[in-house]
Amino acid sequence: MGTDPTIGSGRRSDGRDTARRVPWRLSGAGQQGSISAFVVLLLVAIMALMGLVVDGGSAMSAQQSAYDEAEQAARAGAGELSVDGLRSGVVTLDDSAAVSKAMAFTVAAGHRGTATAADGTVRVEIHYRIATDILGIIGIDTLPVSASASATDVHGVTTGQP
Repeated sequence: MGTDPTIGSGRRSDGRDTARRVPWRLSGAGQQGSISAFVVLLLVAIMALMGLVVDGGSAMSAQQSAYDEAEQAARAGAGELSVDGLRSGVVTLDDSAAVSKAMAFTVAAGHRGTATAADGTVRVEIHYRIATDILGIIGIDTLPVSASASATDVHGVTTGQP
């Protein structure tokens, strides 16, 4: 049979050839390997999609953790009240102690951040990168994670409308 796409070979009793050409059979050197290239491209696309799902989920989880960490650091800093202010009857924030406390919290939590304190409010920002598990195959080795939060110490009795 070889490369000749025919079905049957022989002659009928009246002398006509019984071999038929099959028009749907692919033959020729131009077609070899085209399926392989398609499969390779499809596998790359599937791996990239799987990387987005797996590593994207990790990034979302890390983002939430970073926000929680920043929020708790800001709360820890907002609790640092000025002792001198309290002795004089005024509740104020000790800015330097608040920044130190917030920074110490971020270091203890594992991601060093920046903290500022002004007008009774402590603001904490955390920035870091997480390693990817699957996206590294296509050259994305890390993803950025950042979060910021602020806290203000509320004192006294507050009343609202019933």
